[in-house]
Amino acid sequence: MERTMCYGKADVSVYRTYTKPLVGIKIIPESPFSRRDNTLLGMNIKVAVEGEKFLPSFTDGDNRMVVATDSMKNFILRQAGNFEGSTQEGFLEFVGSRFLETYPQMTGIHLSSDQIPFHELQVPTNENYAASPVVFRFSMDEQASVSMKLTHNKDQIQMDDHQCSLKGLKLLKVKGSSFYGYVKDEYTTLPESFDRPLFIYLNINWRYKEFENAKGDTPNGYVAAEQVKDIAAVVFHEQNSPSIQNLIYRIGLRILKRFPQLAEVSFESNNRTWETILDEIPASGDGKVFTDPRPPYGFQCFSMTQDDLENDKESQ
Repeated sequence: MERTMCYGKADVSVYRTYTKPLVGIKIIPESPFSRRDNTLLGMNIKVAVEGEKFLPSFTDGDNRMVVATDSMKNFILRQAGNFEGSTQEGFLEFVGSRFLETYPQMTGIHLSSDQIPFHELQVPTNENYAASPVVFRFSMDEQASVSMKLTHNKDQIQMDDHQCSLKGLKLLKVKGSSFYGYVKDEYTTLPESFDRPLFIYLNINWRYKEFENAKGDTPNGYVAAEQVKDIAAVVFHEQNSPSIQNLIYRIGLRILKRFPQLAEVSFESNNRTWETILDEIPASGDGKVFTDPRPPYGFQCFSMTQDDLENDKESQ
């Protein structure tokens, strides 16, 4: 059996101001997003390193090869000042490579980062409203995330794996969804629904064919989490979906169609649809009353590649 052996630092918060703006990205019809000014780039980073030379620290208490995790934290923070790129993905690749170059006893490094979101605030101008260049609002909304593994391959540093993500997206459609035709037996209590509200939680993940596109150095190849979010919302708006399974499939097809530079898209979805209390309110037309569902919830996991797009007749 292969031994598990690594150590590292988690919850390293990094706030870098006035990073290089991300401009020139591909414009898509589902999204108004066109650039990131990058006045403030916030990240919560986790790093774990591996290497056989760390074994004596576990077996004998010999720490001569150990880089203290406090030093790792300081290394990440200092390197944030040296970063000349424009994306969270690019920073992780940058700092991971610097670790492996600086400490040869590290043969591999796992890094992950969750965006710490800050949104622009509108302030009055002489004629209208505009985004303040200096005041931002901390947000608990969805987060862009990235994870990767880098290793030494002879004298080169290589990217073994990577995944970009949009986590915690919550979308509600008040009508225009259905669920019927499923297996019915003695365990079935759920009634069929032909026009229901649908509340979903979504994590959307994607991998590039070539990681270089994720760094933002060639912006036309970069896939922005903001655009992925907008695609999910637009497809949800357009589709009268017969199931969450079909909905995430249609979202995946659209993402792959808009971004042929992606190799894979995957989903983790939860059904958080409300329970109906009043199905009719005579005085309010379509009005209804709902409450939160009971704790058990359904979930779906699904991955797709460009082959799914090529094989889907409706997307042609």
